[in-house]
Amino acid sequence: MKLRKSELVIVGIVLISILIGIYLYPQMPDMMASHWGIVGEVNGYLPKFWGLFFMPVLSIVILALFIVIPRIDPLKANIEKFRRYYDMFIVLLTLFMFYLYVITLLWNTGMRFNIMQLLSPAFGVLMYYTGVTLENAKRNWFIGIRTPWTMSSDENWSRTNKLGGKLMKAAGIISFFGILLPNYALWIILAPVLAAALYPVVYSYLIYNGKKRPKKK
Repeated sequence: MKLRKSELVIVGIVLISILIGIYLYPQMPDMMASHWGIVGEVNGYLPKFWGLFFMPVLSIVILALFIVIPRIDPLKANIEKFRRYYDMFIVLLTLFMFYLYVITLLWNTGMRFNIMQLLSPAFGVLMYYTGVTLENAKRNWFIGIRTPWTMSSDENWSRTNKLGGKLMKAAGIISFFGILLPNYALWIILAPVLAAALYPVVYSYLIYNGKKRPKKK
């Protein structure tokens, strides 16, 4: 099976992660900080092996999933219509995970910082591009805002995902404010994303029932 350029980039990122883990293994503590609370305090640890290699393994699993999806979706022809957005999304998702991996390693080498503050801009970029992908997504069974109502028609799908895309892009922009308000960064990140994910579900239902009709031009 021939890999696409985006998939090769992801393989490269994963390999770099593994090599970094091997190189740093002797230097890491036996129990590594792996989870942080609302204001950036450590509240979870993993054994050294999993602290170093859980993220690369998870990246491999996600890569495999995203390689398979366009090949098994009954509407895979529609995925090909926005494939460049899909490919870019999985590259950005992998880069986000690599970024999280790196700052986790830095913390465990002794550096101290507010991890939520550092995650805010990276999460913002990822959510903004998630919005771009939603705006361009065509009806399929795996990617986009999939409800019984969006799957019922291309019109419902298009209108709901375009709205969801705009909301997700706005949520991504709001996430950047976590840089300025680090103690509230988690809420600044999560609250807009949850709203951007939930409202389009209701919106798709309203369209289905004819309560949200297109404006006449």
